Amino acid sequence: MAPHSPSTVDETLPGITRGIFSKITGEFARMPWLVILCSLFIVAMCFMAIFAEVLAPQHYADQDLVNRLKPPSFLGGPERYLLGTDELGRDVLSRLLYATQISIFVAFAGTMIGAVIGTFLGIVAAHGRGMVEETIMMFVDAQASMPFMIIALAVLAFFGNSFWLFVLIMGINGWENYARLSRGMVLAANTHGYVVAVRSLGARPKRVYLRHVLPNIASALIVQFTLNFPSTILLETSLSFLGLGIQPPLTSLGLMLGTGRDYLLFAWWLSVFAGMLIFITTLSVSLLGDWLRDRLDPTLRR
Repeated sequence: MAPHSPSTVDETLPGITRGIFSKITGEFARMPWLVILCSLFIVAMCFMAIFAEVLAPQHYADQDLVNRLKPPSFLGGPERYLLGTDELGRDVLSRLLYATQISIFVAFAGTMIGAVIGTFLGIVAAHGRGMVEETIMMFVDAQASMPFMIIALAVLAFFGNSFWLFVLIMGINGWENYARLSRGMVLAANTHGYVVAVRSLGARPKRVYLRHVLPNIASALIVQFTLNFPSTILLETSLSFLGLGIQPPLTSLGLMLGTGRDYLLFAWWLSVFAGMLIFITTLSVSLLGDWLRDRLDPTLRR
């Protein structure tokens, strides 16, 4: 995205942001068919997550012990259970819908928290320089040098497990990527003519960064968001699979995958459907993120 000229000093942030998204939608017609399929699948997943309570034929915790471990209806199981039942007679389809809702919410909220924290600290580092920059980058290097799974396990071991603590842990994951990216781009933007012109007119740092610098680096941050989102889903899945993430009676895709492993030989539908959703979701977001990076990064365009 081209930098703003000094004549656009009074342009509002919503108008600039709309320009970014209109640029993205303008590229839709030139999307490869695979990216279009991935986009449609992501939209379908979000629809399922938002309207899970309406779409689910039953509540995810309703039990039917008479129909325990019944196969899907298309394999000879009861017609009312399209994807079969689990070890407590709960409808797998209903649990998948609710699990998608929780997993998508945790992954989105966690990625958003990491994006906000990382971007803010990156801008602070680029603006403050000196000791402030060195301190922030020291924390960035420290987190990047340690596997985050160890950090998450340590926090959960010391403070116990709760839903909102788990969301916060997801938010801490990946913030260093945004901090590095935003710091580098803000340092480069500070040398551009439009920033120099705005500051020469007496604009305060808050106005400079929020209304002029941030909109011009937003496209790169959006791409980074799509690249970090799959790793957050996989982290939630891994922790829930180990029994350290989402706890019963709630459900998530990782928890369904973990509880279904004990029945894999004779009730494969308990974990296979959840595993397929995890795989296709992360693959779709990754492919969409790669396409956005190619389209929004001028250095990668052909």
